[in-house]
Amino acid sequence: MTTVIPTEFEPFDPRAAEIRGDLWTEVLHTGTRWAEGPVYFPAGRFLVWSDIPNDRLLRWDEMTGHVGPFRQPADYVNGNTLDRVGRLISCEQGTRRVTRTEADGRVTVIADRWKGKRLNSPNDVVVRSDGSIWFTDPPYGIISDYEGHRAEQEIDGCHVYRVDPSTAEVRVVAGDFERPNGLAFSTDEKQLYVADTQANHIRLFDVHEDGRLTGGKVFADTEHGSFDGLRLDDTGRVWAACGKAVNCYDPDGTLLGRLKFPEQVANLVFGGPKRNRLFITATSSLYSILSGVRGARPVWG
Repeated sequence: MTTVIPTEFEPFDPRAAEIRGDLWTEVLHTGTRWAEGPVYFPAGRFLVWSDIPNDRLLRWDEMTGHVGPFRQPADYVNGNTLDRVGRLISCEQGTRRVTRTEADGRVTVIADRWKGKRLNSPNDVVVRSDGSIWFTDPPYGIISDYEGHRAEQEIDGCHVYRVDPSTAEVRVVAGDFERPNGLAFSTDEKQLYVADTQANHIRLFDVHEDGRLTGGKVFADTEHGSFDGLRLDDTGRVWAACGKAVNCYDPDGTLLGRLKFPEQVANLVFGGPKRNRLFITATSSLYSILSGVRGARPVWG
């Protein structure tokens, strides 16, 4: 049953009034060990998210409010997204691979190795309008058996990768991260934001048509928690999971305001028919706030 709690919003800039959202936050579900990877399916009006330690994907139905299993076991899936035709793309920490779930339920492997070595444990993923798939690869799924399977790290470092849509080549596009995590394209796809959880900052890269990244300046940093998942709204503002909050940044890097929660926030996604419902995964719960802004529309949408 859905319950509500008061929305806690901390403004830092006069422009924050535009982003505050509803006075009440809905608690749509509770009982997960570590909620992650929310992805909204517009065609079905439902949301899927990960409960990593319990090795399952859960499904919340927008029309009925019902929550049930989507997939279990789920290979310790972390981040999820949709591709250009609405198929589920997932980062499986247990199998150390990125996969696509086909319309008939078959699972296709998109990436599991780089230069013959097994990936660490893919964490979060985005799809560009050219069909390329970009993902981060920290070691969280192999450092213990809690969120995957304890194993040796075969690759020297934790990188950001791009999978070519034509050749399926897996290529490192950024290799100077400590723990790359959430990532999101700008509304015109000419820039890429990447969170580095261990370094406590978000970096901003320029994206070239051949898939190269340049730049990488620090867009935002924090002393209050660590950055995790990222999303953009349709004005280009950056919404970032950070500690027990979701921070909202203007495209110029100014922290506009912060939505506060009673537990550690991992990730977020905009959904609903108007893309103005913000869904937040935070430790044991799935939250929702009806927002005054809309999530960025996919370039191919």
